[in-house]
Amino acid sequence: MDANASHHSFEAFLLFESDALRGRSNIEFMETNATERKTLDDRQKMTDLERLRHSCAHVMATAIAKLWPDAQFAAGPPVENGFYYDVELEHRISPEDFLKIEAEMKVVTKSNQTFEKVVVSRDDALDQAKRGRLAALNDRAVPSKFKLDIIQGIPEGEAISFYKNGDFIDLCAGPHVMRTGNIGAFKLTHVASAYYKGDEKNPQLQRIYGTAFKNKTEMEAYFNMIEEAKKRDHRKIGQEMSLFVIDTEFVGPGLPLWLPKGAAIVEELEKLAKETEFAAGYVRVKTPHIAKEKMYLTSGHLPKLYADSMFPPMQLRDEGSGGGLDAREAELHQKEGNLEEMVSKEFAAFKKNSGIDLLSPDQVNDFLGSLSEEYQKKFDEYVHQKFAIGLVRSGQPVERYYLKAMNCPHHHRIFAAEPRSYRDLPLRLAEYGTNYRYEQSGELFGLMRVRSLNMNDAHIYCQPEKFAEEFNAVNELYLKYFKIFGLEKYVMRFSTHDPKRLGEKYVNEPELWIQTENMVRDVLKNSGINYVEVPNEAAFYGPKIDVQVWSIIGREFTIATNQVDFAVPKRFGLVYRDKDNIDKTPLCIHRAPLGTHERFIGFLIEHYAGNFPLWLAPEQVRVITIGDEQPLVDYAKSIIQELRAQMVRAEGDYGTDPIKAKIQKAEQSKVHTMLVIGGRDMEAGAVSVRLHGKGNLGAKPKTEALANIFTAIRERREI
Repeated sequence: MDANASHHSFEAFLLFESDALRGRSNIEFMETNATERKTLDDRQKMTDLERLRHSCAHVMATAIAKLWPDAQFAAGPPVENGFYYDVELEHRISPEDFLKIEAEMKVVTKSNQTFEKVVVSRDDALDQAKRGRLAALNDRAVPSKFKLDIIQGIPEGEAISFYKNGDFIDLCAGPHVMRTGNIGAFKLTHVASAYYKGDEKNPQLQRIYGTAFKNKTEMEAYFNMIEEAKKRDHRKIGQEMSLFVIDTEFVGPGLPLWLPKGAAIVEELEKLAKETEFAAGYVRVKTPHIAKEKMYLTSGHLPKLYADSMFPPMQLRDEGSGGGLDAREAELHQKEGNLEEMVSKEFAAFKKNSGIDLLSPDQVNDFLGSLSEEYQKKFDEYVHQKFAIGLVRSGQPVERYYLKAMNCPHHHRIFAAEPRSYRDLPLRLAEYGTNYRYEQSGELFGLMRVRSLNMNDAHIYCQPEKFAEEFNAVNELYLKYFKIFGLEKYVMRFSTHDPKRLGEKYVNEPELWIQTENMVRDVLKNSGINYVEVPNEAAFYGPKIDVQVWSIIGREFTIATNQVDFAVPKRFGLVYRDKDNIDKTPLCIHRAPLGTHERFIGFLIEHYAGNFPLWLAPEQVRVITIGDEQPLVDYAKSIIQELRAQMVRAEGDYGTDPIKAKIQKAEQSKVHTMLVIGGRDMEAGAVSVRLHGKGNLGAKPKTEALANIFTAIRERREI
């Protein structure tokens, strides 16, 4: 491999690190996630940079079509930090090919070709695809097969358009920049594999990634930032500082083990959260790590909305009441009959109203979406009972338990455990709960994507009239944490629903969606918080906010979420007795300001480059002696005893190494504060204070130095 090709590989690695560290997982070595098709409205909301990168994807496709005319292109969207285009090609593109592709791209940009939009009929689009003209420079002997498939999937009545630059014509809804010359700087980064439409049953394509910017200065700044990020890689620093380990052989991938120094950070974060939440009126609860399948059928996470993200169930014999298997089977059979009769009646009525006798799979889904929430709940129970009966009849266990992937259903059952009055609300239940999510192996990445996660979770149950106050208080909590951790740049992504997907992706409660989205929007506007509104990314049960922050070197992370839930409390039958003596369902706010230990600590490692502030540092103080005389060692140990009596993480270095070597060792270990003592310091009852990365602060009386340390830790500030 030549030097230029090697440089491209390095940049490719850096770009992968950038997206994976932020937890977005846009870039995978094997991408299996389907990209959701953007609506025309979504496309018009592209930023200027996204338009530029979308256009650069077309320029890259133009170059590849020139070099390899038989290339079959699928989709080429802008993504976080760049763009890609999926291509089927006999030639295996590698980083060695990037220079000649980029050379052809430069020809296209220098010729300053116009991006021309042409609206066509469906028949014309199909004809062009069959002639192999789409995503190509001319007609070909074989159809543009992926473009043909995409056209066939475009809804009837939706406009179909091509974009043309030079001789290259592509199926595309846009938007683009005006001319190819508007693309200031670009670079191809790496190649991955991807299944067409994210389905492993489809052909495996080559996904060529690149990035583009308005000018070379912006691009150079971006890659400089990525190089700095590589130095701050949380996996590298975590290993160097002995913070955590992932033992794939014995424990399993995505299941981190916190070593003592890492556990110290975990405990400090928990302490911060518990103190803050206690002051804000939260009460703490504890819940088990597993629950019956019924819990998640009731919440709606099963059977389909969240099943792929949950570990497979454990199957146990039914421990419920009701005699032996014969009696249990009879009971289940009776329930089966009742539920089947109910569903059959609804199904017959749906077929009669629709005038269709034999329903397609899509029409069956329409039927399920048409059921009222009450019937949907009963239908979930019906599915569960049918499965249970099948297990009984086959002699298998009948109870299924799942590792919990989220804390909210358990908290809902805690709310339901006692009668509630409006006087009890708002009720704020908090827990650092351990969750388990079955992330795909290709998505696992250090602490950023794991299968075992400890979440700074809480659920606030309140009346609608208290919602604004509670939701704003949560946002204020975020701002407080931002200040503590020195996070100056942030944005809250307010995610709303798509009315067209009610009953499919979102709970079918149109009025409540509008009501709660307006409530969240009003709170954000009135509080002056920096936010952007993003359509079609809400949780299935309500609108949400994803909190984006930027580290000190300018890299973006998603660290926390804040969600409104108007649907699941109703599914669990949660009620409170209002002042008018009527039972009402509370709103629920899901919030996790510190996210999970795993992702947040991964972010903090990069943010601080391992140089944690005093209160958070794994080793806060090291007492270093100049020499190893016993009186000096005894003095050092007495200081350590005073520090540890106040829960300060302090260690000592009393060896015979030269003092410079001892200090260097402490610096390499990223010890925050060093107290250096020699014979004169001992006689004067003093210490010489050094701070990691800042050097010597000079001699101070021991009592003053220790008091400063205690105060700085208590107030979570620097000395």
